[in-house]
Amino acid sequence: SYPDVSSTLSQLIRTAFIAKEGHTFAVADFSAIEARVIAWLANETWRMDVFNSHGKIYEASASQMFGIPIEKIDKTTEEGSALRSKGKVAELALGYQGALGALKQMGGEAMGLSDVEMETIVTKWREKSPAIVQLWRSVEGFAIRAIRSPHKKHVLEKFKNLVFEYDGVSLTIELPSGRKLFYNSPRIKKNKWGRDAIQYKGTHQVTKKWWFIDSYGGKFTENIVQAIARDLLAYSMARLNAEGYKIVMHVHDEAVVEIEDTGEEFEQLGEMCEIMGETVPWAQTLPLVADGYITPFYKKD
Repeated sequence: SYPDVSSTLSQLIRTAFIAKEGHTFAVADFSAIEARVIAWLANETWRMDVFNSHGKIYEASASQMFGIPIEKIDKTTEEGSALRSKGKVAELALGYQGALGALKQMGGEAMGLSDVEMETIVTKWREKSPAIVQLWRSVEGFAIRAIRSPHKKHVLEKFKNLVFEYDGVSLTIELPSGRKLFYNSPRIKKNKWGRDAIQYKGTHQVTKKWWFIDSYGGKFTENIVQAIARDLLAYSMARLNAEGYKIVMHVHDEAVVEIEDTGEEFEQLGEMCEIMGETVPWAQTLPLVADGYITPFYKKD
């Protein structure tokens, strides 16, 4: 028997993708791409320092939250491992304005953390990431401002010049790449806390019907960050294609290339990672790093 049938089936579906005879897959993906993008977008200085150096964001996050030197936070000791785990769950759950519920969903409860401990982690994480907290607030504020004053551009200069505009039909957010996100029929309503909040029309997650969806600063930030990550991957894929790499598919933050079995597979993978780590013109201060693996069939690394 299998403890998690859906997970097992998901992994088996991946392995159904097999490189053709005489070839193999080279899979290259961005390292911590969403964490990098949100740090860059918000200009959270200590996070940018991490990504411009060792890149150990889980350890660095735990170090910031608990005031412990990063050298003491690793997997070699029980205390260090526990601290790193707290840093990891915080990074995965809290970047988009998540709180206690998000920590539980990401495994905080399964780690044995109490509600009080998780609430403390939320508080400490936000205290140590003030620029990201300000990003959530600014994005929500500018979106509301745009809806209230149609046909006028509102430029969020502090955060990479994101442009908000409402044309009477859709709210748009222009990304650093120049691409726009669209939100249909936006409106402002009081939320359950009595605050002005944005709703727009889309497919409701529960009912699956086309109706108004509630949103907020953290959710818009998630949309923006993931869209920028997509634009970065698209740009890198164009570069890979220009260098002669045959991309057969892409999944989330990774590109899958089919290459010949010539004995130089790892050299080609290394070149792929170098190409994906190159500076992007519209994000010149964003440090990108890619890693990957060679496999005869697609799998989760």
